[in-house]
Amino acid sequence: MLKTILLAASTAGALMAFPAAAQDHSGHQGHDTPSPAPTPTPAPAQDHSMHQGHGTPPAEDPTGEEAGIGHPTPTRLTPPPASGSGTSRLPAAEGGMTGLHLNAGSWMVMAHGYAWASYTDQGGPRGDDMAFLQTMAMLTGEREFADGARLRLQTMMSLEPAMGAPGYPNLFATGETANGFPLVDRQHPHDLFMELSARIDVPVGDGNTVFLYGGPVGEPALGPSAFMHRRSARYLVQAPITHHWFDSTHITYGVVTAGFSTRLFQIEASAFRGREPDERRWNIETPSLDSWSVRATFNPSANWSMQVSHGRLKEPEAMHPGQDEARTTASVHYADRRLSAGLAFSAKKRLPGGTLTAWLAEANWNPAGGHNLFGRLENVGNDELFPDHGHPLHDREYRVTRFEAGYAHRLRLTENVNLALGGSVATYAKPAALDPYYGRSPFSYTLFARFSLGD
Repeated sequence: MLKTILLAASTAGALMAFPAAAQDHSGHQGHDTPSPAPTPTPAPAQDHSMHQGHGTPPAEDPTGEEAGIGHPTPTRLTPPPASGSGTSRLPAAEGGMTGLHLNAGSWMVMAHGYAWASYTDQGGPRGDDMAFLQTMAMLTGEREFADGARLRLQTMMSLEPAMGAPGYPNLFATGETANGFPLVDRQHPHDLFMELSARIDVPVGDGNTVFLYGGPVGEPALGPSAFMHRRSARYLVQAPITHHWFDSTHITYGVVTAGFSTRLFQIEASAFRGREPDERRWNIETPSLDSWSVRATFNPSANWSMQVSHGRLKEPEAMHPGQDEARTTASVHYADRRLSAGLAFSAKKRLPGGTLTAWLAEANWNPAGGHNLFGRLENVGNDELFPDHGHPLHDREYRVTRFEAGYAHRLRLTENVNLALGGSVATYAKPAALDPYYGRSPFSYTLFARFSLGD
């Protein structure tokens, strides 16, 4: 079965990569409110289809109107949870991603993506400024069989490797390497192949399903949905500085996940490669299954999703050879028509070594029309800020808090293409011992223009 899934995912990636690159794929979760789409019958019970995780309008509208539309929302049953990255779940009211839908025989195909031009000035002595471009193109194909089983093939790609190995400035971010040196105060670019996966769901009665997911590039059942797939983070340009605590496994070379899913809960387990991607970001690395994880997710209503997960990663970081990692995460996510918000905690313990913890809170609020207010608060204990073994602060843990807030305005250019213009500012709280290196009160700002295909 593993060989079948790997072959299907690889074939899907090869077939889909050309049309994905040929179109103007420029979006991720970009609409301020999901587009209205009448659904006279309840959505099927699976939480993985494009009609759920990729375009289903949220089930609840606290204003009584489609946000920004002004028409009454028809009453309907609460739909199943929306799909996040990998096999993760989000609240049904999150709406999920939408895009350009095409019918190809028995297949439903969706194209989706974004091109995000940004300029950031990260303050203080260790800060830097840079103009950069983030991109992502996704192509998903899905079909249903006569017995109710559903197959989904998905590919995600990015041209971010062209940014260069050091990536972009991101004060207090750490993780991975560039040109053989640890990345500190910078965020690494994504790989060309972000996902090449297949998933099959088989009904087992009463609206429940069992599923199998996997491929040469995918995401194991560990942590909340990756930041770029959360509506609460849709206008936050920089990756979280807690990225390597929560979702560093969202690009993993070699994944197999099996699970059981109902409307209320999902239980799943993964085998995957624990090592993070290397600096050669244009290729597909050799898959392996040397690590494991388990995750339980609870969706008590259309507005809430909660998960707890634990994993054992085999030597995940190149700068910590011989050290495995035990990672535990818990998160809760809320969404309605205008607000998407999340709170998460993670503890990663090096084996052998100590435990480092992190907190993350973020939200995006669309009060009216195309206006958006957003923010992120992070608190993390990090011992990688001084990787030089000869430095007096090497391997010392320092607790840093980062707060970012911003505004974005979305303009609909065509039926499927949107433009969002905005910016944000960030401030930091840190121990006084870091003042000689980061300055007493570093201040950062970011400006952006994001073109998106779909939401």
